[in-house]
Amino acid sequence: MKEWFDALDKKQQQALEGGGADRVAAQHKKGKLTARERVNLLLDEGSFQEIGQLVTHRSTNFGLAEQVFLGDGVVTGFGTVEGRLVYVFSQDFTVLGGSLAEAHAQKIGRIMDLAMQNGAPVIGMNDSGGARIQEGVVSLGGYADIFYRNVRSSGVVPQISAIMGPCAGGAVYSPALTDFVLMVENTSYMFVTGPNVVKTVTHEEVTAEELGGASTHASKSGVAHFTAANELIAIQQLRQLVGYMPSNCEEEPPALPYTIGDESRPELDSIIPDNPNQPYDIRQVMNAVIDHDSSMEVHADYARNMVIGFARVEGRTVGCVANQPAVLAGVLDIDASIKAARFVRFCDAFNIPLIVFVDVPGFLPGTDQEWRGIINHGAKLLYAFSEATVPRITIITRKAYGGAYDVMNSKHIGCDMNYAWPSAEIAVMGAKGAAEIIFKGEIAKAKDKDAKWKEKEAEYKEQFANPYEAAARGYVDEVIRPSETRLKVIHALRMLRNKVDKLPKKKHGNIPL
Repeated sequence: MKEWFDALDKKQQQALEGGGADRVAAQHKKGKLTARERVNLLLDEGSFQEIGQLVTHRSTNFGLAEQVFLGDGVVTGFGTVEGRLVYVFSQDFTVLGGSLAEAHAQKIGRIMDLAMQNGAPVIGMNDSGGARIQEGVVSLGGYADIFYRNVRSSGVVPQISAIMGPCAGGAVYSPALTDFVLMVENTSYMFVTGPNVVKTVTHEEVTAEELGGASTHASKSGVAHFTAANELIAIQQLRQLVGYMPSNCEEEPPALPYTIGDESRPELDSIIPDNPNQPYDIRQVMNAVIDHDSSMEVHADYARNMVIGFARVEGRTVGCVANQPAVLAGVLDIDASIKAARFVRFCDAFNIPLIVFVDVPGFLPGTDQEWRGIINHGAKLLYAFSEATVPRITIITRKAYGGAYDVMNSKHIGCDMNYAWPSAEIAVMGAKGAAEIIFKGEIAKAKDKDAKWKEKEAEYKEQFANPYEAAARGYVDEVIRPSETRLKVIHALRMLRNKVDKLPKKKHGNIPL
């Protein structure tokens, strides 16, 4: 019997060594953790249960028969985060460069299948040189098996990808299909084709960091939702992010204890500048409405004219979407529309109520936006809000002009409760532009055209550039003092807690992609 146990212990120890001490040291020298170190930091202490520790590849091509490692370059299993079940895979760059092939892919697929069957999130930590070339088309098939499961799992269980090292070629599509992508600065990168191929094809000289580093994908492409200065911070962010989400689409998000207190926020009564063209930071409004220090901003460096993120109200998870008047006056453009639309759809898929803060002068004009398809991309946000069946609350703080008023979760597209501050201006356009169109003839005939223009601008503003016309028609449920906003949101969320709203029977809609 002892011989059996000794043999088992030897194999388990061999699996724990990964690619060996030299390769582990090389990994650490790059400022990177090993696959197992990442798993142990992510999960609650002692909770990890490994699956497939003794799996090996079955290929003998191109010398692979002499390169057999237990686990085949990926650590897979399950454990808990703050006591809640999650499934995890962590690619091991010390073993064959973390390359993906048949057995490696099967281990990941097994974890994803279990997650679907048991209704729990999947967290993938990517650190791979790509497809294992020696196994040929089998490697490509392994990627496709994972992609298929990503799509089947979408909207059923949360999926999060943490890019901890290289992620190139076909490997990038699995993270892109997941709900959130996190990258580590200076040690992770993502691209379909690397710098050498780019140079050959387009003659561009670019580094891996410039082409697909964390800052590039966080600020330019929008592929990365979060970045972290190092892996320890990245893993802390993963744990925090999971805390806002339910385990699956059938459950509600976890709630934290909350004691009701003084919910008035008098500082909001003076936050809107007297000059309607002067910016302010919408985050100050959001932070006053949500629970103290409960927010986690998503896509903070991308399309900064839109702010999105998770927060809590009375300890319960909410998703916040807000125009940011401090950047481009909060205008809606292509990137902001896509950013918000995808977040709205995630929240709706996982039963997370939405709070929308509106201060939007309209859609960004210009040939660049029109030629790049602002019509279709703007329609994505309209579609996302219209499709959402979770509780939806809107607060109009200042401008709500034109089609952007409709798109930003208006009553007309299914908002449940729509509040406006007295400073709200709900109109087809700004008073100045409207006066120029409506009273063009009168202004042209006037001796003092500037004086006449100002007179008509004031006339239009008095009649339309306020919340009361919309309130009179029921498009706004209540005009409130800004200081009352948090309390109104609390009562609205309580009232909507048991909301039931179902979409018409269909296979699926056809969002304007």
